[in-house]
Amino acid sequence: QVQLVESGGGLVQTGSTLRLSCAASEHTFSSRAMGWFRQAPGKEREFVAVIRWNGGSTSIADSVKGRFTISRDNAKNMVYLQMNSLKPEDTAVYYCAAEYQLSGGLPKRVGDFGSWGQGTQVTVSS
Repeated sequence: QVQLVESGGGLVQTGSTLRLSCAASEHTFSSRAMGWFRQAPGKEREFVAVIRWNGGSTSIADSVKGRFTISRDNAKNMVYLQMNSLKPEDTAVYYCAAEYQLSGGLPKRVGDFGSWGQGTQVTVSS
């Protein structure tokens, strides 16, 4: 199982920028698609972004498209979520996740991911 640790969250104002980082411990990290999800209080965990194992393609949720970007550095076992133009509705706990099976694709469902980090809180004030 891949061990994941997120960092980079915080309290920011509307329009600010944050960069979340996710450090992975396991050597098969570079073979797995990696995703970012978020969960706001009282809501289900939702897909934010995913990146193919080789970084060759990505998929971004419509709610954050044009503002958020996902990237990875397989040499460092790192995944990043660049968040620009933050809005209060982006407030949530953000989770990094590694896909369960090596699909070679862009999974988006919570059930497609077998390893999760502990989450990092992002709060955007208006």
